[in-house]
Amino acid sequence: MKRALGSPFFHFPLYFDVASRCIVIHREVRNIEYTVHELAKLAGVTSRTLRYYDQIGLLKPARLSDAGYRLYGPREVDRLQQILFYRELGVDLETIKQIIHSPSFDELKALREHRQQLLEKRRHLDALIASVEQTIAAKEGGISMSDEEKFAAFKEQLVEENERKYGEEIRQKYGDEQVDRSNDRLRKMTKEQFDEAERLSQEVLEALKEAMQDGDPAGEAAQRAADLHRQWLCFWWDHYSKEAHAGLARLYVEDERFKAYYDQVHPGAAEFLKEAIWIYTGMKDR
Repeated sequence: MKRALGSPFFHFPLYFDVASRCIVIHREVRNIEYTVHELAKLAGVTSRTLRYYDQIGLLKPARLSDAGYRLYGPREVDRLQQILFYRELGVDLETIKQIIHSPSFDELKALREHRQQLLEKRRHLDALIASVEQTIAAKEGGISMSDEEKFAAFKEQLVEENERKYGEEIRQKYGDEQVDRSNDRLRKMTKEQFDEAERLSQEVLEALKEAMQDGDPAGEAAQRAADLHRQWLCFWWDHYSKEAHAGLARLYVEDERFKAYYDQVHPGAAEFLKEAIWIYTGMKDR
């Protein structure tokens, strides 16, 4: 079963951070303005992105030139930096717009929160690098590596793969705290627990295939599949709720990657599983 857990690492050009802070320092000395092309190059984004941000009201230019060109000043540079920070942390554009345009938005507080989250991501990345380096050394014959250490390296790789593939969607739906807790549960799993979770994931697919032959999402076979799915979830979630379970089932239909995974059992299996889970959780008519 897909292990659908987190967000890409911070990677936009460092010089944008440095440049924007230099602009803040000298803003009283020089009135620096950038065209769309200049700011896009500075920030490492496309001109089309900046025009789209203007179109949706996320980042408006400071003014238009006499020739009608967009011009951005120090305030807009700072605002774009905040937007890119939030994007790298997996926040959708509509939410970013609500945050940064809120009268209560505190730029300094937001920067401190960004720093803390990036430090946490760096710690995860450092741990992954250390595990990979240890594995390479073991393969080259330099050191011995226990099964526990190999499994720890595997789990770190799995966390990063899930973050890369599914992080943005899951973090938007369930929040960073829930996803981070799920990742921590994976890191703390024993091999026996992990193997049991894998066994359950296969049993869910087998039960789903059987249930589709019956064709009734409220039937005994379908409800067994939904219950097995709950048992599997409890290996990854530290707290189960019917609402979250139903929400995840909806994502299985809305996200083409999840949908393709379940539809390999039989065309329409993702929709069938969603219906079975909604009945199982009592969310069918809500």
